[in-house]
Amino acid sequence: MIPAKEEMYQALSERHGAELQKKISAARVAVCGLGGLGSNIAIALARAGVGHLHLIDFDRVDITNLNRQQYFVRQLGLLKTDALQETLTDIAPYCDITTNSVKITEDNFAQLLEKEDIVCEAFDCSEAKAMLVNGVLELFPEKYLLSSSGMAGFGSANTIVTRHVFQHFYLCGDGMSDVNDGIGLVSSRVLACAAHEAHMVIRILAGEIEP
Repeated sequence: MIPAKEEMYQALSERHGAELQKKISAARVAVCGLGGLGSNIAIALARAGVGHLHLIDFDRVDITNLNRQQYFVRQLGLLKTDALQETLTDIAPYCDITTNSVKITEDNFAQLLEKEDIVCEAFDCSEAKAMLVNGVLELFPEKYLLSSSGMAGFGSANTIVTRHVFQHFYLCGDGMSDVNDGIGLVSSRVLACAAHEAHMVIRILAGEIEP
């Protein structure tokens, strides 16, 4: 049996405080890329009670994703947007979820993100990261933007940090490790970086702008 919306809201308010939960529930957050970073970010934000999540990814769930991404064997072959929406609805049935199963490009990012308050960049490709970060900073300087750099390998999770780069831009990760160096991605370290992004979103909503 699914609890009533008011019951779930009250439970979150008791955990987070009524004033903070009001801000969290009113927030609009875009998650760009639904891989190891994005799927974990979205789940953390849904559990916190973020009112609107915008999920954007063009890819489908593959068996190679299961070591670090929040998908299930039964979801293999599904669009990541559909699969993650299904999971998030089980967790937070009253979260308003928008999905776009498209590749974010220089031509469409503005239209996709114009209504969102906070943008979480969660791409694998460095070129795509740079495109989105530069585009949002230039076109939407008023939006909060969280990005990542460095979460590969088996190094200490304690080297993953959140840096306030400038104004509304934050960067999470160790700033060094790169999957292209052949060191791979493991779920625990990717999850640590995703947790940094998601937690900074909550801090921003709470009015705490420093990591």
